[in-house]
Amino acid sequence: MDHYLDIDILPDPEFTPNLLMNELVGKLHRALVELKTNNLGISFPRYDRAASRLGSKLRLHSSTKDLSMLMEKSWLTGMKDHIFTSMILEVPVDIKYLNVRRVQSKSNAERIRRRQMKRHGLSEKEACERVPETVERRLDLPFVTLKSSSTDQVFRLFIDQYVAEGLNPGSFNTYGLSPTASLPLF
Repeated sequence: MDHYLDIDILPDPEFTPNLLMNELVGKLHRALVELKTNNLGISFPRYDRAASRLGSKLRLHSSTKDLSMLMEKSWLTGMKDHIFTSMILEVPVDIKYLNVRRVQSKSNAERIRRRQMKRHGLSEKEACERVPETVERRLDLPFVTLKSSSTDQVFRLFIDQYVAEGLNPGSFNTYGLSPTASLPLF
């Protein structure tokens, strides 16, 4: 994680920054799946948890080799008019670190009821009595809205980004997120 590149979303009268970020992260995910890599992380330099916004800048972290391999692919097709991509740059010295991870809410009432019915042999009525609607917890985190290419389901990928205690090596999933690995913060 000694190099990075930034992708800035440019102002556009037709598309909101959120919509363009959704598309950008979706394209990145497909490219990372194709590359079969787990050593590329992402962060959001303009992340604003209080306003529940990712911001309009996506930072890719990895080695020069891996970033070059990614950028040689045509994964940004259709986005070129909406973004500005920096050169691959070296991470500054004397930095802090951050964690960027996916957060999933495990409190969907319908899903919990189905699970109760399956695991405990409950009827639908019994499951509804046991699991009230109030069990649902809404996440108050920035997110991207993506569409699964395997199931066609639209879902929200909630992202938590926070300052880490120090450098923690690890691998990243095909969204560029990790529950444990840290990234340079500058």
